[in-house]
Amino acid sequence: MLSTQNPAKKRLLRDFKKLQDDPPTGVCGTPESDNIMKWSAVIFGPQDTVWDGGIFKLTFDFSEDYPNKPPVVKFLSKMFHPNIYNDGSICLDILQSQWSPIYDVAAILTSIQSLLCDPNPNSPANGEAARLYEQNKREYNKRVRDIVELSWND
Repeated sequence: MLSTQNPAKKRLLRDFKKLQDDPPTGVCGTPESDNIMKWSAVIFGPQDTVWDGGIFKLTFDFSEDYPNKPPVVKFLSKMFHPNIYNDGSICLDILQSQWSPIYDVAAILTSIQSLLCDPNPNSPANGEAARLYEQNKREYNKRVRDIVELSWND
């Protein structure tokens, strides 16, 4: 049984229950069986977008300061996106300067999912992806479709 002494673990149990009871479309997440502070998650590429059909795996690492501090979230799946670093780290305001304890795991996952289709090329983590997104949408979309296909074998 998972112990629930501290506020972070209590909150994570609540986040997990909410995800199970009212799962957002196209995302899922679950804690590791022996450590509620580490989660695995999946984001499905939104339908009718260039990301459609993708199955993208992520990890969440929570500190004892959650929900006052955001988790460290990384893609395990290879990604090609203006706001995702090559190591899988995500450049997203709610995971940094705009973090608030009102965000839960479901909100983080849906925010990352919407970021896929609505990148911010003005704050690039991947300069090449940002440049192609702005200057050569056809090539950008081709590279994303390649990533979608790769995600099936992750």
